[in-house]
Amino acid sequence: MGQNQSSCVMQQKKKKENGVFASAVANGELEVVEAMIKDDVTVLDSTVGRAKLSPLHLAAANVLVENLFKVAVLSMLLDRNVKVDVLNRHKQTPLMLAVMHGKTGCMEKLILAGANILMFDSIRRRTCLHYAAYYGHVDCLKTILSSAHSSPVADSWGFARFVNIRDGNGATPLHLAARHRRLECLHSLLDNGALVCASTGGYGFPGRTPLHMAARGGSVDCVRMLLAWGAERLQLDSSGRIPFTVALKHKHRTCAALLDPSSAAPLVWPSPLKFISELNHEAKALLENALLEANREREKTVLKDNDISSSPLHSDSKYDDDIVSDSEESNMELCCICFDQVCTIEVKPCDHQMCAHCTLALCCLKKPDPATGCTTGPLCPFCRGPILQLTVAEIKTSSDTEVESSPITKPRRSRKSNFSEGSSSFKSLSAIGSFGRIAGRNSGKIDAESNEGFIKS
Repeated sequence: MGQNQSSCVMQQKKKKENGVFASAVANGELEVVEAMIKDDVTVLDSTVGRAKLSPLHLAAANVLVENLFKVAVLSMLLDRNVKVDVLNRHKQTPLMLAVMHGKTGCMEKLILAGANILMFDSIRRRTCLHYAAYYGHVDCLKTILSSAHSSPVADSWGFARFVNIRDGNGATPLHLAARHRRLECLHSLLDNGALVCASTGGYGFPGRTPLHMAARGGSVDCVRMLLAWGAERLQLDSSGRIPFTVALKHKHRTCAALLDPSSAAPLVWPSPLKFISELNHEAKALLENALLEANREREKTVLKDNDISSSPLHSDSKYDDDIVSDSEESNMELCCICFDQVCTIEVKPCDHQMCAHCTLALCCLKKPDPATGCTTGPLCPFCRGPILQLTVAEIKTSSDTEVESSPITKPRRSRKSNFSEGSSSFKSLSAIGSFGRIAGRNSGKIDAESNEGFIKS
C-alpha cells in the first residue's frame, strides 16, 4: 500500500515537472528549459496532453508569436539530437504543426535538420504540403516546394509526383487550396506543375476535380484561375455532377454563371508552349495579367447575360496605371496590331515587338484539344519566323525611332489601354482576325514618303 502511494506521488510530481517544462518550451523560456534539462535529461522524452505532444512539437508551433527565443529553444532541442520526425498521437511531425500554424522560421530550421517532408499523418493521411494548402500559408508552401527540388523526395518520388500527392480521400493540395479559397496557394501550386484536372477518384473511376472544389467553396477568383489554366467544365464527379451543378446546389450564382457550359469558353494559359514555360518573371506577370483581363471582359458579358452584377475587378499585378506617366504616354511606341496598347513584349530572335494582349491572342488556345494537341508553336506575325523566346521589351519613345509624320496619320494611344482596366482592343481581338489587320505592314511607323503622297493627293 505504501509503495503504491509513493509511486502515485512520484508520477504526479513527474507530471507536474513535465507540465512546467512544456510551458517553458512553448513560451520560449530558453534559460528555464536549459536548467530543467540539466537537472533531468529525461524531460526531453516527455509528452503532454491527449495529443501526446513532444517538446519539439511545442517548440515548433505552440506559441502565439514566432520570436527569436522560440527559434532558439527549437535550435537548442535540435542540437541535443532530439528526433526531428518524432510523432504525436495522430502521427503528426513537428514540421506538420509548424506548417499548420504558419511558422516559416521554425519550418526552415526543421527542414535543415533533416525533417522528412513526405510523412503522412493518421487522420486523413495528409502531408505537410496538404496542410500548407489547407491553411493557406503560401510562404510555408513555397518553402516545402523549394525543399522538394533538392531533398531525397525528388530522387525517390519525383517532384511532379510530390506536388500532386493525394491524401486518404484522394485530394491533392490543389483540391484543398481550391476548396478553402486559398488563391495564392492555388497559383503557386499551378506554377509548380499541379494537375488542374486531377481527380479524387481511383484509377478509372470518376471523382471531384479542383474545379468541383472551387465551385463548392464559392470562390470566383479560384474558379477564374482554374478555368484560365485549362480546367474542364464538363468533367463529372462520382455523383455525375459537373462543376456548374455543384455551384448551383450551393447557391453560388456568380460561379455558376462562369461554369455554365453554354457560356463562352475562357482563354487558357498556353502552358504546352516551350517558350511560355521559360518566361522570366516580368514577362510572365505581363502575360498573366493580360490573360486575366481578357477573361474578365468575357466575365462581364456572361454576368450581364445572367443578370448578375459584376464582382469587383482588381488586379494584383504591378503592371498597372502607373507603368508610364501621363506626360510620356503620347510618345510611347504603340503596338502596330491593335494600335491601342504600348509594346511590352519582344519576340526573339527577330526582335519584333507587340503588346501583351496581342501576344496572348497569338499564343493562347481557346481550349486544348486532347486528340490533336498543339504540335507547332505560333509564328511571329511580322516575319513569319518561329518564336523561340519572349522577353520584356524596352519601352521606346517615338522621338527615339520615328521620323516626322503628319498629325493626321499618327496613331493615338487609347485611354483604355491601362493594364488594370478592361481593354477595348481585346474584345474584338482574335488569334486570326487581329493579325489580318497587319497585312502589308512590317512596322507601326509611317515613312516620310507615304506622308508626302497622302498630302499631295
